[in-house]
Amino acid sequence: MSAARPAETSPWLVLTVVFLVSVAAVMAQFAAPPLMPVLMDAFRVDIHQAGSLMSIFSITGVILAFPAGLVLQRFGPMATGAAAMIAVVIGCSIAAAAADFGVLLGGRAVQGVGVGLVGVAAPAVVAAVFPPERRGMPMGIWAMWVPVGGILMYLLAPALSETFGWQSVFVLAAIVASGALVAYVAVLRSAGLGTGGGSTSRAMAELRLALRGRDIWLLALVFGLFATASTAPNTFTTTFLVDERAYSLSAASLVGALVLAGAGIGSIGAGWVSDRVGSRRRVLVVCLVIYGLLLAVPFAVGGASLPVAFFVVGVALGSIPAITFASVPELMSGDHSTGAGMAAVMFGQTAGMVIGPLLLASLIPSLGWVVSVACLAILVLVGAILGLALRLR
Repeated sequence: MSAARPAETSPWLVLTVVFLVSVAAVMAQFAAPPLMPVLMDAFRVDIHQAGSLMSIFSITGVILAFPAGLVLQRFGPMATGAAAMIAVVIGCSIAAAAADFGVLLGGRAVQGVGVGLVGVAAPAVVAAVFPPERRGMPMGIWAMWVPVGGILMYLLAPALSETFGWQSVFVLAAIVASGALVAYVAVLRSAGLGTGGGSTSRAMAELRLALRGRDIWLLALVFGLFATASTAPNTFTTTFLVDERAYSLSAASLVGALVLAGAGIGSIGAGWVSDRVGSRRRVLVVCLVIYGLLLAVPFAVGGASLPVAFFVVGVALGSIPAITFASVPELMSGDHSTGAGMAAVMFGQTAGMVIGPLLLASLIPSLGWVVSVACLAILVLVGAILGLALRLR
């Protein structure tokens, strides 16, 4: 990926359009969760089938992680990001027109392709336009893509569905992705960030070379352990609040939004702190320890303490992706290999997203909520210990 860009193109403008396409992808991903009861009724499916509307994104992410890195190396960030938004638009269009559940699930899989491509391309672009000593804050801002996209859909989807039908939620996601596509291509072209690495064989060789490093795989493992432990409680938070704490569905959704809001604060804060202290490794390890120690607390408290506990855990949750993404370019040989490093990290993350909910669901019947989540917290603390071995500033 070429780092040359005209001086008049602001790195912050590039970050803005990168953030826009990322949020557009997450809006598509989170189009389904607020509509689950409506979709279950419309397509006459049970909760396990409905859950596949989200798990398909994790499965697609595992399959697509390294091909996405290859696409980035071969075709460059502009084409990769454009392909991501086109996939989101097509996937949302299929979903909106779906008359049976299989078609809806297929549309979700196409949307997942877009999310997978964005997850690899976006941080590579951020790394290309900001110097190493200033990447923490921009990466922290970009890492808010999931909280922001998720909160927007939780706020917008119920009202849209009630007024115009559930299909309108997917139409909205397609419109946002279309606008993001136009802005992204225009800004990256002006910034000189549109070129790839040449032939497919050369791109594959560069990908293999970039992935030979020990530390990028160690970081991927650490992030995978974190994803395993964090995805599972997030998946079942609403179920826990409704079944164990007698929350209404709407009140439980507000607590879920609190977690996302906390994650956004933690994301920016951790990025800023890591830039200030000049160390990614120390901040990453400390954040992992804090998150591991706090993870089970919301499941052990009640009353007014419960939403506060979930918010605080959300702050700790959001700090870890921000530091992880900022660390990837510093572990690779140069900006051109950042996409390969992100592919490894995203593979670890999506593998954890597949494993985590299954693991927690198998533990709860015999151990209960608190002990089961505490078992997952041990994985985070193991990740913190492994993080100490990272050869990272």
